[in-house]
Amino acid sequence: MKYKRILLKLSGEALMGDKNFGIDNNRITQYAEDIKSIVDIGVQVAIVIGGGNIFRGLQAAEGGMDRVQGDYMGMLATVINSMALQSALEQKGIHTRLQSAIKMEAICEPFIRRRAVRHLEKNRVVIFGAGTGNPYFTTDTAASLRAIEVEADVILKGTRVDGIYTDDPEKVKDAVRFDTLTFDEVYEKDLKVMDMTAFTLCHENKLPIIVFDMNKKGNLLQLVQGEKVGTLVDV
Repeated sequence: MKYKRILLKLSGEALMGDKNFGIDNNRITQYAEDIKSIVDIGVQVAIVIGGGNIFRGLQAAEGGMDRVQGDYMGMLATVINSMALQSALEQKGIHTRLQSAIKMEAICEPFIRRRAVRHLEKNRVVIFGAGTGNPYFTTDTAASLRAIEVEADVILKGTRVDGIYTDDPEKVKDAVRFDTLTFDEVYEKDLKVMDMTAFTLCHENKLPIIVFDMNKKGNLLQLVQGEKVGTLVDV
């Protein structure tokens, strides 16, 4: 097993599956099964999930809504997704804890670093909701921050594509895929891996990132076992 403690970053849009909005039950069930496969072999798993399938604060701001208000609404959307994933995981018999950067005592714990680490040590899956709790920061930044705080070995960014390309492979047919990249190469080539705040946090803390296709069943298990899946960004 190559990685003992990971932070899995999932996009909210990925939860839509074939739908145009909301949560596809088949997709979230598949994610739960894949996460169970690595919990079963002893990997400690923390998760940050986006909220773009329900609400995006940035898009709301472009439509004239107050940016801060929109961002807080986006944070609540991530909590809805986190609760859905928590439920799917618990149906598979996995012990989970949901921690939120915004206090919501009736449904989740507040984020407390030491408590989160203790949960991970007890092999509970910890889901971090509500981003960083601050407007103007993305869930990518929340993933980087939480990964550093709980001393994860790597960030696994699960997407719809199987790595990092020279262009968007869904739009550009002859886009070339990278197997490995350094942080400096990502800056030089202006590749879109994460937002710059999140990416810089990882760079400064020497935290590797792997971008991979989460929708292909079994990829997550292969990754934590050290097989070459997706694109690795490291120093």
